[in-house]
Amino acid sequence: MKLIVGLGNPGRKYAKTRHNIGFLCLEAYAHEQNVTFKSKRKFSGEIAEVKGGLLLKPTTYMNLSGNSIQKVVNFYNIKPEDIMIIYDDLDLPTGKLRLRYKGGAGGHKGMLSTFSVLPTTEIKRIRFGIGRHDSLEVKDYVLSMFYKEEGDDVIKGINTVKRIIDDFLSDTDFLTIMNTYN
Repeated sequence: MKLIVGLGNPGRKYAKTRHNIGFLCLEAYAHEQNVTFKSKRKFSGEIAEVKGGLLLKPTTYMNLSGNSIQKVVNFYNIKPEDIMIIYDDLDLPTGKLRLRYKGGAGGHKGMLSTFSVLPTTEIKRIRFGIGRHDSLEVKDYVLSMFYKEEGDDVIKGINTVKRIIDDFLSDTDFLTIMNTYN
């Protein structure tokens, strides 16, 4: 079984913010697959079942995402190589994707939390570019909504992520996925 995690923060206040791009990607994929998320208290998250795997939106807030991921991994006995995480990246232009299968957290607190509970940093990931704003504090910027002029780039990125999820769930080799989409 595969686990695809979208990182974000729960609640209406954060729903369409840059920091929630992981949630937005999973919600778009779930909608396309005609599945709904169900709140699962024992996992501290929302789960949607899809063919070949699970979609997880942790409800622990970004900085504690690892707690929810660990609960699902332990319950379903999911191997690290069967996990893929989608999260925001300030260092990439809006809508630009960067896929990796290992590496550090790059300062991302959701990934730091994840690495603190998993036995490896060799976790497949999609870094989704949210751009950077020179005159706003990072915290304010990541918790802001995308600008109207960024809409096409965001939609294009989300649509690409949906194809990546399909490939991942169908057991396409991740190096092949990286070569296709990077």
